[in-house]
Amino acid sequence: MEESKSSLPLRLVLKFVLNIAIVWLLARFLEQYFFVSGGFPAYIIIGALITLMNIFVRPILLLVTAPLRLFATIIAIILVNGGFLYLTSLIADKMDPELVQFGILGGIGGWVVVSIVFGFVNWVAKELFN
Repeated sequence: MEESKSSLPLRLVLKFVLNIAIVWLLARFLEQYFFVSGGFPAYIIIGALITLMNIFVRPILLLVTAPLRLFATIIAIILVNGGFLYLTSLIADKMDPELVQFGILGGIGGWVVVSIVFGFVNWVAKELFN
């Protein structure tokens, strides 16, 4: 049985109330970084503006920044898998060289290529087996 989702108006109202609460909390407890004057009506107005910006502007910003987010994701994949392979290399170096030898050739380019391939294959495996 499929889990029932809240109606769109209810979700919007909940996001609006949550944004008001966040504005109040930030103004109350992080006043050195966040300033709102005008009391509770100001919290409602700022909460409404944030809610509307999330509805109308965020999708445009997500589209415009998609290449940057893709680039950042690729860099993160390279760094994580590179670190994983480096640790594997350190462990393999402690083992008997007659039993196992492990290395990545080609300098930084080799590390990048191998890290991307490992990331892609692990992603495919995760999608297939989960």
